[in-house]
Amino acid sequence: MSTEPRLSIVTVVRNAADHLEETILSVLEQKHTKAIDYLVIDGGSTDGTLQVIERYADRLHYWVSEPDRGTYDAMNKGWRAADPESSILFLGAGDRVVSLPDRLGDYGPRDVLYGTVQMGPGRVFHPRADWHLRLYNTLHHQALLVPKRVHPEPPFDCRYPVYADFDFNQRMKKAGVDFVFCPQLIGYARPGGVSDCPRFTETLRVVRANFGFFWAALAISGYYAMRIMPLMKKLRPIRDV
Repeated sequence: MSTEPRLSIVTVVRNAADHLEETILSVLEQKHTKAIDYLVIDGGSTDGTLQVIERYADRLHYWVSEPDRGTYDAMNKGWRAADPESSILFLGAGDRVVSLPDRLGDYGPRDVLYGTVQMGPGRVFHPRADWHLRLYNTLHHQALLVPKRVHPEPPFDCRYPVYADFDFNQRMKKAGVDFVFCPQLIGYARPGGVSDCPRFTETLRVVRANFGFFWAALAISGYYAMRIMPLMKKLRPIRDV
């Protein structure tokens, strides 16, 4: 019996037939496929997404197509269906796995692994799991492997429609979970996702709920600093050389 650690990769999708197949293939073409359980949670699509899923159904560990209450409700369903001893990674339709760790067994059974995320031509998201995570959404789910044993029950709070994953990451940080950078863990995020349009008030709610008013105030200060700095550069007087 194999002792190789298992991965559960979960794709949540609704009406994204044009993008789903590239996501599915990016998982199924990984060389670690014997150690990967691939789960697809569809929210009752009506645009041909179901036909794409059925095309690969015999290679999926689990799939379902039924109405849900939004992205994080679907992600909770995927979490519930994943193997209790696996590490879980989430992809949306159009996201892709670029590379996975070769030797997952080298890490601790409760280590949360995080890596970089490609976000289009010339754009790379460099994650951080230090104090910055107390302020901002510094980890992206396309390159985040969380052992289910860290949180056996579905972890996403659906009261946060855009940043429930940020909330979960903060709660793990607050609980003292070990975050370990893994250079081999690389994902791709399709541009145009919901979180591409930041809802800063929601992130503040998350920060205040998890770390209190002080950190929320710091987050506000940092946000306005980032907004003001580009403006100041534009207003900087031009000097003759």
